[in-house]
Amino acid sequence: MSKTVSRDQEAGQQAGIPSAGAPPGRPRSRGRLVALGVVVVVAAGAVAAWRAGAFSPAGSPGTGQQGAPPATKPVLREDLSATTPVTATLGYAGSYPVSGKGDGTLTWLPSPGRVIGQGQALYQTGNGSPVVLLYGSVPDWRSLDEGTTGADVSQLNHDLVALGYAGRADVVALGWDYYSWETAQAIQKLEGHLGVSDPPGSLSLGQVVFEPEALRVAQVTGRLGGPASGPVLTATSDRHVVTISLDASAQSEVKASDPVTVTLPDGTSTPGVVSSVGTVATTTSGPGQGTSTTIPVQVKLIHPGAAGRLDQAPVTVYITTASVRNALAVPVTALVAQASGGYDVEVAEPGNTRRLVPVTPGIFDDNSGLVQVTGGLVPGQSVVVAAS
Repeated sequence: MSKTVSRDQEAGQQAGIPSAGAPPGRPRSRGRLVALGVVVVVAAGAVAAWRAGAFSPAGSPGTGQQGAPPATKPVLREDLSATTPVTATLGYAGSYPVSGKGDGTLTWLPSPGRVIGQGQALYQTGNGSPVVLLYGSVPDWRSLDEGTTGADVSQLNHDLVALGYAGRADVVALGWDYYSWETAQAIQKLEGHLGVSDPPGSLSLGQVVFEPEALRVAQVTGRLGGPASGPVLTATSDRHVVTISLDASAQSEVKASDPVTVTLPDGTSTPGVVSSVGTVATTTSGPGQGTSTTIPVQVKLIHPGAAGRLDQAPVTVYITTASVRNALAVPVTALVAQASGGYDVEVAEPGNTRRLVPVTPGIFDDNSGLVQVTGGLVPGQSVVVAAS
């Protein structure tokens, strides 16, 4: 039943926290994270609004007129989503240690942060002899020369074609996995482009490094003048990734392709999508921290450039924990705490008359500032909100 009240009749009382009700329509509920995310986020939004003076405690029923028109907003039909924040780390994907396999002395090394792509020199030995990065999953494990066959030769030929040093038709005719005269000529062109004088057309062990993608130098472990064999550098990919250590009990609540929002250290937000959810849990413990079991969840940024060159930076990921389509919604600042518990919203009537209508809050959408409500409201009605 509706109740009518004047703002002048309202008595001051601390607002409570709304409890989520059964939303209309077909909400997408995700179990434990909903309980933690929706209720906590609704509570956080409600408390913040109450502290701002948004929630007025309900008084006794009646009618009244106000001298000045109140601030109002319309009742809406909206798609709403509830989110919960989790801490995460923004870094670069992959880990690639690079070790030299040839003889000689290191004479040039890249600087940390440099990105090296297909066909470029990772480092140099002796009198400017480059060790070249090529793409492939089979590691460099032997010398290669005309007549050699194998999977490593196949990926070498694909690289040479991709770089424009070999003709696809000639390689296909001779065989992808065959080190032919075409392959030898292409190697000479590649090494000549990198500054090698009189390149031989063959590859000795250690002249190339096969990795699946471009490398970003993370740390240089070798030293100029040191031996070219052994650890030279460690690298990552040049792709940013956000890693979440998610409580293992919530593993089923998150899945690949879920949309998320990532808040960067400067406060800006950028969209992302869950790219993988780990299946192997890690248990850690520390003094005064108890024991926690987590799984790794990785998030891909929709706009990678938004992260700049940040590495190992703390970020916050907002995971969507529940959603509802076409929900009846009002601004959270329209909620009025009842003296006996529960919530009303104050509907503004013609003639500056207002009446209280009981509602049950549901999903709180932090992005829009709207809260789902069920009760005797219809879209288009004006509800009183806290003045901005």
